[in-house]
This record gives sequence, structure tokens and C-alpha cells, in this order.
Amino acid sequence: MAGSDPEKLIAKADKLTKLSLTRWSADWKSATVLYEQAGNGFRLAKNCEKAKIAFEKASKGQEMLSSPWDAAKHMESAASLAKELGNWNEVADFYRRASELYNECGRSQPASDALTKGARVLEDAAPDEAIQLYTDACAILEEDGKEQMAFDLYRAATSVYIKLEKYTDAATFLLRWGLAADKCNATYSQCKAYLSAIIVYLYAHDFKQAEKCYNDCSQIVTFFSSDQNRCASKLLAGYTEGDVEEIKRVAQSSTVSNLDHVIIRLARKLPTGDVSAMKSDAANGQETLDEDDLT
Repeated sequence: MAGSDPEKLIAKADKLTKLSLTRWSADWKSATVLYEQAGNGFRLAKNCEKAKIAFEKASKGQEMLSSPWDAAKHMESAASLAKELGNWNEVADFYRRASELYNECGRSQPASDALTKGARVLEDAAPDEAIQLYTDACAILEEDGKEQMAFDLYRAATSVYIKLEKYTDAATFLLRWGLAADKCNATYSQCKAYLSAIIVYLYAHDFKQAEKCYNDCSQIVTFFSSDQNRCASKLLAGYTEGDVEEIKRVAQSSTVSNLDHVIIRLARKLPTGDVSAMKSDAANGQETLDEDDLT
């Protein structure tokens, strides 16, 4: 069985790729086959570290043979082994590299998928890196006019932002989702994304930003005439009037129930903070207006 001993296979492959006095050109074709066999052998033997190195080398071999698709596949194998080993930096690097290689083949969907796989693995261990990978995965699909394929990625990134309590970033990403939905005429998703962003701002006690977001989104005809717009309008009115019961009632509405779970959870906790203070602020603003009218 010496021929199938992964240690021997990798040593033989390394020799074939090293130049010496007797070897003037590397035999990547033969070496790559040996690296692949070694990678599979090490993986079967549960030696993740050596399997990972073998697949990295196999990936390099396929690149040298001008086969980026196969190189990308091997990079993904190396990435999943890095995951087993808990090497989070390598997980991100390898999936990024796999994505670049798929891009070289002109294949945006697998390129985006590779980044998404990395993001899913890193959500708990390195959430900021996960968000970056989701964002880049979205960008690849957007550039290729495949916004509709990115909806799950917008959802996933928003969810990680909310877990990290980065509410402004979450709302900004929801607005980006709304824009992408607009480009592919997914009006229902667009309206849901805008209402979700308004809810996130309210949850984060940023009434001014929620109001601005509502006003900006209401310039868009599809949102202006939607159930989601009416729902947002009632929520904001509840805040302006300091009506806690009304806010809670709207948060239980079917329009809110049709949003993503992570947003529903925030909505059901509204109002956060002191709403009566907002009511007195609004009243003070009104008094000032009345006085101005008299002069």
C-alpha cells in the first residue's frame, strides 16, 4: 500500500514541483494528481492539518494548469478543513481565494456562494468578518444583475448586525436591500425592507432617524401606497402621541408578522425607552409654532 500512503504521495509530488539540476521544469500535472490523492488520504485518516495543506497545494497545481474552477474547488476543501481545525483566519482567506478563482471563470453565483459559506461558518467566531463576507457576496451578485439571488444574504447580514447591536448598520443594510429589491421589481420585499429599517431605528431609540427614513422612503411610489407604509405611519404617530398601547397594537399587526423573525422580535419589544418624553417634546414644538403664528 506504499503507493497510497499520503505522506509518500505528498513527498513525491513536492519533488515533481521543485526545480533542480536534473529537473528543469516542474511537472504540475503529475504532482497535482498526487496532491489530490494525498488530500483525500489524509482526510480519510482524519488528519485535517495535513489534508488542508495537501488541498492548498492541489489548488495551486490546478492554477498552474490554468484550471481555476478545479483550483477553487480544492480551495473550498482546504477552507472546510480549516473550519474543522478552528483556524478562522484561514477559513476567511481560503473562501475568499476560492471566490476569486470562481470569478476568474466568470461564475458570479459560485463566487458569491463561496463567500457565503465562509460567512456562515464565521457568524459566531468572527461576526465582523462574517458581515464583510456577506457584504462582498451581495456585491458580486449585484454587479452581475442578480439582486434577487442576494435576498437571503441581506437577511443574514442584517441578522448578524442586530446580534452585535449595531442597529444603524442593520438599518442601512436593510435600505440597501430595499434598493436591490427595487432594481429587480420585487416591490413586496422592498416595502418590507423599508418598514424593517424604520422598526430597527425605533428599537434603537432613534426617532429622528426613523422619521427621516419614513419620509425618504415615502418618496418612492410603491412604498407610499403600501400596507408597510401605513403600518410605519401608525407606529410613528403612536410615538408622537406618546401612545404606548397603540404602538404595541401596531407591533402585533399582520403586516409586522410578515416581516423576518429577527425584525418581528424587535417590533414586539417596542416601545423601548420613554415615549411620554417624546410626546412633551412634540407638544413643545407645537407651542412654539402657535406662538410664531400669533406674531
